[in-house]
Amino acid sequence: MKILLPVDGSADSLAAVRHALALRQLGLPASFVLVNVQPAASLYEMVVAHDAEVIARVRGEAGADQLAAAEALLEAAGAAYESEVAGGEAETLLPELLENYGCEAVIMGARGPAVAASSGIGHVAHALLLHSPVPVTVVRQQPADEAA
Repeated sequence: MKILLPVDGSADSLAAVRHALALRQLGLPASFVLVNVQPAASLYEMVVAHDAEVIARVRGEAGADQLAAAEALLEAAGAAYESEVAGGEAETLLPELLENYGCEAVIMGARGPAVAASSGIGHVAHALLLHSPVPVTVVRQQPADEAA
């Protein structure tokens, strides 16, 4: 089974990676596709940078940085995975990436780093729950007192 793991650098997205690895440890035969979606360049960025290659390089480096912790978790567990930094709107791009990689499930964090913990589920997770052609598991990071 190939599982898509959208990673945005948030604690919830890393909790989702740990959850996926726990399922694998329990016997689920799984490989993973780590994806980080960087937003499209703003008009301001295009005016300041003047160079699409510079913008692409900076976004690629930012995405790689956000994937690093998840990649380290998967490598430590000896799990097979692929990684991609994509550019665009995550809500529309993730279903496309599911199809491109042939993923049979998604495990993702409940909310990204910019969403307040009290707000519940983030807009990307909500959109994927509504539009994913495969099952989606949404994971929240346990508060420190519950994790102990």
